[in-house]
Amino acid sequence: MALVEFDIAALIEASVNAASIDAGAKLVLAYSGGVDSELLAQGLGCYAKLHPEYRYLLVHVHHGLSKNADMWVTHCQRQASQYQLPIEIVRVQVNTGPRLSIEAEARNARYKAIKSLMDSGDLLLTAHHLDDQLETVLLALKRGLGPKGLSAMGAVQTFDGDKVLSRPLLSISREQIEAKAASLNLQHIEDESNCDDKYDRNFLRLEIIPKLKSRWSAIATTASRSAALCGQQQSVIDEEVSLRLPEFIEVVAHGSGTVLNLVLLGQQKPNWQALLFRGYIEQLGFAPPSMVQLEQLLNQLLHAKSDANIELKIGDMLVRRFNHSAYLSSINQDERDQVSTSSLEIDTATLPLMLDEAKSKLIKPKELAICLSDRKTLIITNALDRETVRMPQVDEVVSVRFSAVGSTRCRPHNRQQGRELKKLWQEYGVPPWERARVPLIFYNERLVCAVGYWIEKSYLSAKGSEGLLFLVS
Repeated sequence: MALVEFDIAALIEASVNAASIDAGAKLVLAYSGGVDSELLAQGLGCYAKLHPEYRYLLVHVHHGLSKNADMWVTHCQRQASQYQLPIEIVRVQVNTGPRLSIEAEARNARYKAIKSLMDSGDLLLTAHHLDDQLETVLLALKRGLGPKGLSAMGAVQTFDGDKVLSRPLLSISREQIEAKAASLNLQHIEDESNCDDKYDRNFLRLEIIPKLKSRWSAIATTASRSAALCGQQQSVIDEEVSLRLPEFIEVVAHGSGTVLNLVLLGQQKPNWQALLFRGYIEQLGFAPPSMVQLEQLLNQLLHAKSDANIELKIGDMLVRRFNHSAYLSSINQDERDQVSTSSLEIDTATLPLMLDEAKSKLIKPKELAICLSDRKTLIITNALDRETVRMPQVDEVVSVRFSAVGSTRCRPHNRQQGRELKKLWQEYGVPPWERARVPLIFYNERLVCAVGYWIEKSYLSAKGSEGLLFLVS
């Protein structure tokens, strides 16, 4: 390809066709105002005139990290008007601090802002080019990533679950883009941070890649080819993992979510153990661990003593083991699920007592809502023809507690025999960390209900009688 002999609108058309989006969908361009996104914006303006069946939007994210950010906004607004394309300016706050990558935090904030302006089926266009691909491959090597990381960026791929991301310039070099922009007399901004080699990408761009190109002029193209081959291999691996993984996943009894069966996983060869466990982690939406972290996780989960208390944290992921299963959760979510009190007494006057005794039926069910944590609420309502706790007597104090002595004797309504509480938790498959979050309903000092699990048999309301129904939402 000659240095400037390519048509941006034609590249965009090829991307749109490959994405197979519907008429009426929105084409959104991540528009920084730099030379590559400027060229893509100019081409999108040309393409839009020929394709009114789509909607269009330029999105410029103001990160607030540069003293020139306001001037960049003015530039982007002026250029958008020239291209006859609508534009949104989104101001974001980038997290900064020790051990935080400004590059990563800015990227996360940017994509979050862009996603907020997109709907299902929309297409996001980014101006990543051939040299960006080489940088991504080199960074993947530096981080010790496998085929998935080395496959780098795809020309067209799923984005945010129900959208598509396309990179029309991925086969075009930086030199070609700059020459094309110059031939069109395009004005663009220069981000001064691009000259700061403390950032990994800039170090590669300024110091390493020029030397590589001076020795091997086609290295960006050949690295992109290697990335494509890694992508093909990873696609096959992902497909095979997706076929096998369901055999190892079980739905949590009396709860929400899933667990990974460690007995079955332990029967696989080590390579498949790693692939399946990594696949499960990614299926739940967590960032994949490094090879060393994954080895440590598997070693702990599969080979630690059966009574060992396994609790490992990697990033925002919390990994626990119970009853030969691996439980994965978000650390942030786990903290939000912590109950805000150890016990509370319920004023019986506030309980829903709406029975029309003359007709022996409910006039109108009422609810009492009690906040347990940031994400959970205890709902108390009255009901007929349901398994409910009988109404409290005048001398019975009703309370909600979150712990009880393990030796407490219970006789669940759905079990033939009574057992100690600690044995029942095991029988119901309730992990130790969840037991302190189960609301326990007491009448005076008698445990009458473990919400979501059982009602004490002697406190079960008589058939056809009104009782209290306890639910967690």
